[in-house]
Amino acid sequence: MNNLLERQRGSHEEIERLEQAIVDQYMHEPRTHRERLRNEHVVNKLLTRMADKSESLYALYEDNDGLRQSEIEALSGSSEFSEFYERLRVIKDHHRKYPNEPVEPPEMEFIHAQQADDENQDDELEKLFSGEEAFGRYLDMNALHGQYINLKGVKKMGYLQYLSKFDDFEQSYPKTLRSSPEYRQYLQDTCDYLCSFFRRANPLFDLDELERKAQQELEEKWSAGKLPGWEEIANESNTPELYCNACQKQFSKQTVYDNHLKGRKHISNEKKLAANGTQQNGDKQDKRKETAWKELLIRKYAEALQEALNETKANVERKQALTDRERTLEQDQEEIELDEQESDEEDDDKIYNPLKLPLGWDGKPIPYWLYKLHGLGVEYPCEICGNYVYMGRKAFDKHFQEWRHAHGMRCLGIPNTRHFHEITRIEDAFALFEKLKKEGAAEEFVADTMEEYEDDEGNVFNRKTYEDLRRQGII
Repeated sequence: MNNLLERQRGSHEEIERLEQAIVDQYMHEPRTHRERLRNEHVVNKLLTRMADKSESLYALYEDNDGLRQSEIEALSGSSEFSEFYERLRVIKDHHRKYPNEPVEPPEMEFIHAQQADDENQDDELEKLFSGEEAFGRYLDMNALHGQYINLKGVKKMGYLQYLSKFDDFEQSYPKTLRSSPEYRQYLQDTCDYLCSFFRRANPLFDLDELERKAQQELEEKWSAGKLPGWEEIANESNTPELYCNACQKQFSKQTVYDNHLKGRKHISNEKKLAANGTQQNGDKQDKRKETAWKELLIRKYAEALQEALNETKANVERKQALTDRERTLEQDQEEIELDEQESDEEDDDKIYNPLKLPLGWDGKPIPYWLYKLHGLGVEYPCEICGNYVYMGRKAFDKHFQEWRHAHGMRCLGIPNTRHFHEITRIEDAFALFEKLKKEGAAEEFVADTMEEYEDDEGNVFNRKTYEDLRRQGII
């Protein structure tokens, strides 16, 4: 029967069945991280459907068009019997037109949906996450790290250090970046990724509530000039006559402000502003406020994702302590026994690791003497590699034969020979190269015999031997 009262009754029944489906989903305790994530995504779909159905049910009760009230009056008025028999006739005509039509109980819809979810949810989860994210256990911020390094004036740091300081906007980012479009784009991409990771890894997390509280905090601290990194906003409100609209810069003294108005940069900015049309100070304020909002939102995201960030940093440290062969074996083992490994990690208590040592192949912290032996707590920066930081002496010694250092040497126009082993500064590399040229060593360089190549097993050959072995299919 296609009438409003029947639609209301059906909506109430569907909402109750959705509630029961959510309860049934929680009755099965997940044993692995993947099962927990799959259950949360299923519950999130059910909650979304329940919210949509409740919204349509609320609209029916509101009865803005008056159809529900007229239907109730028709059923309870003087012609109630005629209305009843009219509806009965409609039902009989329907069954006469479609005899023996199979009727499926409403609960069967949820049974079929549950079976379909069990079959397809794993495939959907694999599409949601990258390999580095490991089904939402770790963050994959390598692309954002690349964007950060390309920003002008920022302190160059490795990926592990970036994970610890990407939300420290007072120390890791110069204030001169705030007005640049590259910085705004970087903030937008960071917010988009963290928000996307939240919705994929924690679908039941109330992200709207987090953003609402962050917006409230922004409004309170912005007006009071107490937002970290933006305290100068209060000074601008106190001395608006010392603010340069063209250069978007605040001055503390009248004399400095007067000298600034005579500068070439200010005159150029003023001409650009006049050519593009005069803008109000509020427009500039809005841009700065939007930048401050993105920074505050990233801080809030980082606080809520602190556990995932710690797991990510521990995973990066652990991978740095592995050799290439161990890393390959670990990837194969994860593909074969992923469910068993996740079950063990979920069932075991949290590992006691007060020194924050890297984890070994068994998922437990490596011994402290091994940590000290390999020097994994010592940083070795290399200017030739773009100020990349290597943790531990083993990784530092090995990197001289790796692609990053070789690429840096090629960009400098210097052959990557053993003469330049242990050389990490560009100035020292050029000085040694000039010295070798004077002594004649650089002139005797022959690529076939002196240029080094490394195979997958770590064996080092000269160029001629390496190409011969590769042509013969030995390596």
